[in-house]
Amino acid sequence: RVSSVLNRDVKQFGKKRMFDGSEETCWNSDQGTCQWVTLDFPRTVRVSQLHIQFQGGFSSRLCTLEGCRMGEELVKISDLYPEDINAMQISFVEETVLDKLKITFGNSTDFFGRVVVYHLGVLGERL
Repeated sequence: RVSSVLNRDVKQFGKKRMFDGSEETCWNSDQGTCQWVTLDFPRTVRVSQLHIQFQGGFSSRLCTLEGCRMGEELVKISDLYPEDINAMQISFVEETVLDKLKITFGNSTDFFGRVVVYHLGVLGERL
């Protein structure tokens, strides 16, 4: 799930565009503060890294990671401070066992609060 999609154009800017492996497509949020992405994993995982590629000028200076096990409340895992660049950024996180991960983009570099993500990857292992 995502907080919003630019002009509700899911076909062109929807959440699947972060995971399709294409360098030409992206998830583009609509304007507004505090955009987010929630990932529900089909199996329990142990997360250790987050890979993210923004469009420069539409990134977030603060990413808050929260996670939980099935049926539990989200708990803060860590804060990440990505750069406002186009390159893939890799962040190592404290290994956490979870079924759900929420990434909140709390401080957009865009004046209108939009966030553009070309690639999002969560690395770790299935349990």
